[in-house]
Amino acid sequence: MLQEGPALKVTIYIGEDQHYHGRTAYTAILEYLFYHRVAGATITRAIAGFGASHEMHISDVLRLSGNLPIKIEFIESREKVNDILPKLRDLAANGLVVTQETEILHASTRETKEEAQPSHLRLQGRAKLMRIYLGEDDRWGDRPLHEALVESLRAHDIAGATVYRGILGYGAGRRLHRDRPLGLSHDRPIMLSVVDTEEKLRAYLPLLDSMLKQGLVVLSDVDVIKYTHTAREQEAKS
Repeated sequence: MLQEGPALKVTIYIGEDQHYHGRTAYTAILEYLFYHRVAGATITRAIAGFGASHEMHISDVLRLSGNLPIKIEFIESREKVNDILPKLRDLAANGLVVTQETEILHASTRETKEEAQPSHLRLQGRAKLMRIYLGEDDRWGDRPLHEALVESLRAHDIAGATVYRGILGYGAGRRLHRDRPLGLSHDRPIMLSVVDTEEKLRAYLPLLDSMLKQGLVVLSDVDVIKYTHTAREQEAKS
C-alpha cells in the first residue's frame, strides 16, 4: 500500500506492436506490475508520435497505424521501484523507461490484492512438478481462480502451466463434484500442473497461499527431458 511521502513516478514508453514472449509488451508489463503488488498503473494510447527510429505513427480514419505509442505510468516507493526495474527493462527492451522524483500527498487506504519475477531461458535436468487442486467455482476477486493463477504464473515467468478439468472427484469436504450433461457445472475439480525449478516454485508459494483459500498443493521431483521454447523466435518475426 502506498504511503504519503517521497516516491518515484515511473513512465514507460513502448510501441503498440512491441511483443514479449508472444504477447503485447504492454500487457506483459501491466500483468507484472499487477502481480508484483504495485499500487496502481495506467496505460494510455497516443494518437500520434515517433521514437528512436524517427518513423511517424499516426492514427486517423483513413490510415490506422499498427504501432502507435503506448505510455504506462505508475507511482511507487523507491524501494519497490528499484526491486522491479531490472525486469521492467527486460519487458520494455526496445522502449524508454523514465523515473521521476515525486511526493505522495494523499494515498487511498483501500487495500489492493496480488504479484511476479525473472525470465526463463533454459530448463533441463532436475526440476519440480507442482500440482494445485481447487474447485471450478473458486474465485479470486471477480474472476475464476484458475484463470488468475495461470496469469500470475505467467507473470512470474514460470516455465509452464496447464489447467485440467476433472469429470468426477471429491476433496477435504468429502462432497462429490461431477460433470453434468449439457455442460452444467457443479464445482467440477480443477487441477493446475506447473513445472519449474524448486527455487522459483518455492518463491511463488507465498503468493499462491494468498490466492488459494482452500485446496491442495503438492510438489514432486521430475526430470526435464526436453523443454522447447520458441517465444523469442516468434517475437523476432512479429
